[in-house]
Parts: sequence; C-alpha cells; structure tokens
Amino acid sequence: MSEGGIKVRKSLALLLVLVLVLSLGLVGCGQKEEAPKDETKTEAPADGGKMELAFATGGTSGTYYPLGGAIANVWNDKVEGVNVTIQPAGASVENINRVSAGEVDLVLAMNNIADNAFKGEGKSFGGKAIKNFKAIGVVYPEVIHCITLKDSGINSIADLKGKAINPGPPGSGTFATAMPILEAHGITPKDFTAKPGSFSDAVAGLKDGNIDAAFAVVSFPSSAVLEIATTNPVKVLEIKGDEFAKLQETVPFAAPFTITGGEYNGQDTDATTVTLQAVLYVKEDLPEEMVYNLTKQMYENTEEIAKGHARGKQINVKNALAGVTTPVHPGAAKYYEEVGVK
Repeated sequence: MSEGGIKVRKSLALLLVLVLVLSLGLVGCGQKEEAPKDETKTEAPADGGKMELAFATGGTSGTYYPLGGAIANVWNDKVEGVNVTIQPAGASVENINRVSAGEVDLVLAMNNIADNAFKGEGKSFGGKAIKNFKAIGVVYPEVIHCITLKDSGINSIADLKGKAINPGPPGSGTFATAMPILEAHGITPKDFTAKPGSFSDAVAGLKDGNIDAAFAVVSFPSSAVLEIATTNPVKVLEIKGDEFAKLQETVPFAAPFTITGGEYNGQDTDATTVTLQAVLYVKEDLPEEMVYNLTKQMYENTEEIAKGHARGKQINVKNALAGVTTPVHPGAAKYYEEVGVK
C-alpha cells in the first residue's frame, strides 16, 4: 500500500476514536444522578402503579380498628406500590369469612377462631372448613375481659345465671369465645338473657343498668374498660381452676393471664383471666413479594406503629408464629427464614 493510503487510513481511525469518545461523553452528560435510596422502603412495581388493599379490622371501640389503622399507616409509608385502607368490621368470625370470600385482602382475627375455620370445627362456621387464607403472624396478645360493676353483687361467672349479658357482637371472636367460657361455668344459652352488641354498647349498658355483665376480647389495659371504670368502679370476673381446665377442652389455645390489680378503678387485686392471640391473615393469592414486604415492615417498625396505638409495643417478631396453626403465607415464611424465626 502507498504511503498516502496508510496516512488516510490512520486519519480515519483517529476520527472514529474521537467520535466514539465524544458520543460516550454526551451520553454520560445526559444521565441524571440517582437520588440516594431510602433503605427503609421497599421497591415500587415496575409500572409505578399501586395495588389497593382492603384491611378488615373490628369495631371502632375495640383494639383492632385503631391498631389496624396504625399498621396501615406504616405500610402506606414504607411499602411502595400499595395503598391499604382499613374497614371497621365484626371482627374474627366475620373477618375470616370475608377474606375467604375475597371481599377483603387482610384481616385481624383470633388464632382460635382461624383454627376452627381451617378445621371446620365449632359452631361459628357451620362445620364447613375454610382453607383459602394464609397467616402472616401474631400481632399482640388478646385478653378476655368479663366485666361487671363492683357493686353488682356478682362475684363469679357462675353468678351470671339469670342475668343480662352482652357476649359481644354476633360474628365476633368475643361472642364465639364467651359462649364456651359460660358453658365451662355451667351456664347454657337458656340460663341468661343475651344482649349482644359492640363493646360501645356494653359500656352504655353497664352504665345505665341494662346489662349486668359484658365480655370483651381486647388488649390490656382496655380503653373501653377504663372508660367505664372512670364513673362506675368495675369488677373483673375470673377464669381459673377447674373452669379454666374445662375451657381448654374446647378452646385449647387459651392461656392464663393476670389482670393487674389497680389498673382498673374498682379492681384493686390481681384477677386471673385468659389470653389468646390476635393474628394477621391474608388472601392466599396475594403476591409473595408483597406479603414479604408487608411482614417485614410491620415487624421492623413497631416503634412507629406504637405512635399510633400503644399495642404496637407488643408486636414482636420473636412471637410471630406462637399459636399460629394455620398455613403461613410463603411471603411471610420467606421473611421469618431470613430473621431466624421458626
């Protein structure tokens, strides 16, 4: 090749190198610097949309509704790609039926009620097994309160024979648990006047004398009981001894719990009652990654939840599977495997 041809080829090669360098520089200048990633948030869906999730809780006077709201606020802040809206509801029995029917996506329910539904046992579900829901994990311990007024002359649950009782709203875990408690004390539905309703109804009924006693499955201390006791000193009717043993035959998840004396006006000494577990359940077909994120953010932001409701302090991942007998959602199971919870 001639010397002139070689020079031309060298010039072309140099020109191509310069064009390539220039183009790379322009591309680099056109890129925006990424903002620092918030490690406390999960990633949004690729399309940027949000999935609307309905969260059924309980009555507005109980624990489920305000605590559910505090949890939902954390999810909406921390889990990108979801918008969780809470709904008041009749609580455990109603909630399991609704999540099974696909009417809602998440629910709070008592572990014994969910176990009954899954096995098709007890009266609440008509003997029909409900299988299409999954557990996320324990939220907090629920305490059975059987309350009467201090000056009522009623000293035990056995004394409720012939009395007017609010056993909780029909379709609630309170109602479903109150009945075996009464039966363990020798009281059948024919032995008392049932005035079912919410605990707001119970508060009003005890104050105006329309009922003699009321059941509630709530956190301890209960704001509703504190409200009653402010103007009407209360008495906690105990569940212990042989009656507790009989109760465990039908409610095997029941465990003893001490209501501390002095917490409620009128109840000056410790009283033994029963505790169960409030558990978060979901539709079985919710995406695994979404449920993983919901689980992670709930258990890792308990202080934030507690700002919205005091029971947030009782949410503890170490207890997440205690008393859960129904299948756990794969997304939640993934998180528990990561943090070593079994």
